[in-house]
Amino acid sequence: MRIAVLKEAAPGERRVAATPETVGKFIKLGAVVAVESGAGATASIPDAAFKDAGAEVGSRAATLNGADIVLAVQGPDAKDLTSAAKGAWLAAILDPFSNRARIDDYASAGIEALAMEFMPRITRAQSMDVLSSQSNLAGYKAVIAATDQYGRALPMMMTAAGTITAARVFVMGVGVAGLQAIATARRLGAQVSATDVRPETREQIESLGAKAVFAEGLEAVGTGGYAAELSDEQKAKQAELVSAHIAKQDIVITTALIPGRPAPRLISDAQIATMRTGSVIFDLAVVQGGNVEGSVPDQVVEKHGVSIMGYSNTPSALAADASALYSRNLYNFLSAFWDAEQGKPVLDEEIGDAVRLTQGGKVVNPRLLEARS
Repeated sequence: MRIAVLKEAAPGERRVAATPETVGKFIKLGAVVAVESGAGATASIPDAAFKDAGAEVGSRAATLNGADIVLAVQGPDAKDLTSAAKGAWLAAILDPFSNRARIDDYASAGIEALAMEFMPRITRAQSMDVLSSQSNLAGYKAVIAATDQYGRALPMMMTAAGTITAARVFVMGVGVAGLQAIATARRLGAQVSATDVRPETREQIESLGAKAVFAEGLEAVGTGGYAAELSDEQKAKQAELVSAHIAKQDIVITTALIPGRPAPRLISDAQIATMRTGSVIFDLAVVQGGNVEGSVPDQVVEKHGVSIMGYSNTPSALAADASALYSRNLYNFLSAFWDAEQGKPVLDEEIGDAVRLTQGGKVVNPRLLEARS
């Protein structure tokens, strides 16, 4: 069993799909691990560290030659995988709804593509959940980046020269990223409030010491614990709630996403205009269309005296930690199904069918097939 770890080619991607820690663990399972030279450089992992862990380090061609499993952060082009073994697995974050043509290419190339972001949210798969591990870091980084842009102190400070009042931070969307944003802003001393369309999140918000802000009768719970898309009437209620609250905030963090759909619009230009000059909005959903009107990936947009920002790849800004968590997700996934007699992982139906996009030259994932029909 040969496992190949690729150097990421996507612009701005600084993460890597393995670390010396996980390389050593795969080798203990009996696998041969090959790492493309320079794969860990942007995550502060030199080639020498991979070699010391027992990995082969070389060119992309040498790394992929005969590989049975290919590990990556973002999906490589199918043409780059031609030297891998027939029927090789590719485990990565593949963004299949936006990159359907690439998924079709994997099928045509005989690659069995496994989308790590399709990992089911069940108890036994928690340690394999890349969305949770990466969103956790994204929520933290959003607050840190917004605070830096804000340019003022977050906690209340009492000095001989006078008192600085605590900044107000409002988090919209209380998934993994939102909860971490709340916790981070609280640790920094801000007054924090948060909202969501799922009523069960109220207890989570309050448990972190933040104020829960909810519109009466607003509930939109989707599958897998995600929020569902709001009806027009619900959108009007949400807009009314936001308009009344956002004008008092110094920093707003938006995190709302619906799998397979454009990000819901949470903040309009008119609402931005009510905010105080110098306020900051960080849009964690900017790549998927944005929660905030006018947000642009990797740019700070000034509107009505408010700074609107968002990164195209927020976890990549914390490449070392993001790589450590992501690589453990991959190891936990593959090792959980490792068959010692066969010397390779053998997936079950519950998790295997959920993450598998292609097999036998065809697209087989029900979610993808349903999206195209």
